[in-house]
Amino acid sequence: MPKRVADEIAALPEPRGPLRRPCADLSRRVRLLAPLLDHLPASASSSSTPLADALGAARDLLRKTRDGSKIDQAMRGDAFLDEFAGVNRQIHLALDALPYNTFHMPQEVQEQVALVHSQFQRASTRTDPPDTQLSMDLAWALTDNPSDPALLTRISHKLQLHTMADMKNESIALHNMVISTAGEPDGCVDQMSSLLKKLKDCVVTDDHANDALATRSASIKHRSPIIPDEFRCPISLELMQDPVIVSSGQTYERSCIQKWLDSGHKTCPKTQQPLSHTSLTPNFVLKSLISQWCEANGIELPKNKQNSRDKKAAKSSDYDHAGLVSLMNRLRSGNQDEQRAAAGEIRLLAKRNVNNRICIAETGAIPLLVNLLSSSDPRTQEHAVTALLNLSIHENNKASIVDSHAIPKIVEVLKTGSMETRENAAATLFSLSVVDENKVTIGAAGAIPPLINLLCDGSPRGKKDAATAIFNLCIYQGNKVRAVKAGIVIHLMNFLVDPTGGMIDEALSLLSILAGNPEGKIVIAQSEPIPPLVEVIKTGSPRNRENAAAILWLLCSADTEQTLAAKAAGVEDALKELSETGTDRAKRKASSILELMRQANEA
Repeated sequence: MPKRVADEIAALPEPRGPLRRPCADLSRRVRLLAPLLDHLPASASSSSTPLADALGAARDLLRKTRDGSKIDQAMRGDAFLDEFAGVNRQIHLALDALPYNTFHMPQEVQEQVALVHSQFQRASTRTDPPDTQLSMDLAWALTDNPSDPALLTRISHKLQLHTMADMKNESIALHNMVISTAGEPDGCVDQMSSLLKKLKDCVVTDDHANDALATRSASIKHRSPIIPDEFRCPISLELMQDPVIVSSGQTYERSCIQKWLDSGHKTCPKTQQPLSHTSLTPNFVLKSLISQWCEANGIELPKNKQNSRDKKAAKSSDYDHAGLVSLMNRLRSGNQDEQRAAAGEIRLLAKRNVNNRICIAETGAIPLLVNLLSSSDPRTQEHAVTALLNLSIHENNKASIVDSHAIPKIVEVLKTGSMETRENAAATLFSLSVVDENKVTIGAAGAIPPLINLLCDGSPRGKKDAATAIFNLCIYQGNKVRAVKAGIVIHLMNFLVDPTGGMIDEALSLLSILAGNPEGKIVIAQSEPIPPLVEVIKTGSPRNRENAAAILWLLCSADTEQTLAAKAAGVEDALKELSETGTDRAKRKASSILELMRQANEA
């Protein structure tokens, strides 16, 4: 329900009229909640939750503003702004009551939701001053004196009533307002109608003015929209291109705060707090939000003005060399808070692009991150293993990670870490196992049993990460034996028997590779595999039918009893159909099994 309401809000047209800014801000904030709504558990997704009610109120207010009289909105602006503050407050309180920090969401999504949550909190208190000029213009236009055409032009510009079509819609909105209120709200409909007539006369009688208004309207349409305050640098008040965080927690445009610091200041410009250090941390979450907003509004951010040295550094990474060295020093410090924050920054930096991965590794981060895998702080441990995962994406870093003796520590994290830490440890082992010799090292380090544990008791994502890692490791024969001895087959067969767990694809892929090993084949044969395999061949997806047929062929080719059991289970018709319509591999396996059945009958 909350997701559907948010989609309805996102589908609303661009707001018009005197309240376009609060409308646009509210709509933008709701759209930024989309990643949270995608991760809501069932208990928080019904239509009776506080969040659903709050989003419904936001949708209703936006619709009312879209369809309502623009003149009424201008004359009763304070009342409408109070309504917007109330809706923002309602969403803020609903988010307060929602334990989203416990949801299974990526770290970046958690940070984005926290930022939007704080924006709703700020918007719940009215801070926008009234449009004094518009109020004065309305007061003059509502007098009995003939109104100045320039005054009416200014009002029509503020209300976005430029054409006769706009005037007609405004007239309908006033009419509907009278009907819905069974009278005159605040006794001012006559005044509103009088003003509307003056605006109509201005449009009809002055063709030249009308052309000017049309031109102005087109200009307004293509003009950059109002920049949200949280996207402006507190120093320059301009849209931030490279937002960075100082030690006080405030965010500034990098070039502006750097000039402030270079001038010898040691305090935060906004709060006047003393700065504990002068390192600047990229605010990737806010930068992403600004990029999304710019893309949605057709705005291209100008290039940063940098000297040649800065340009060279920018091509290398999102940090200059001094910034990376500062991060390394914080990793080395004995201060747990500093280590956690620095590891978190490296985690985000390494995720962004290949240049960051190269520069971070060259600055010596890998051994320091490996040491933090033994940290007693769960969050530091999570940041460290995830940073290593992101760094390992670059092929040259894989060897550095292994040479830093990371594998035994990653395996230990896989055994004892938090769920997200275990998931990312499994993904790291998979990434490292792409190199063939690492498959041997990882298996010998004891990774198979804790991967099987994650396969059984992990989150949905954790189970898939574990299955992917095990599959890649089992390309090496020695790891197949380790997996079979660790009892993986019984768990995989359980996934086949109960497909509601969503792991049937992974189970079949793993069984198909394990069945190629003599020990694996024996254990699978002892697990009563025929009924679930036959069911998959009859009703499964093309890929799963292919893997099931491959497993069945390996079993039947080694044991006539398995062939007869499959025939007795009624698989022949499904195999004949698969031999004609399946994938190339499935056709070959199905035909081979049918031939084995024919031979068994003749024996």
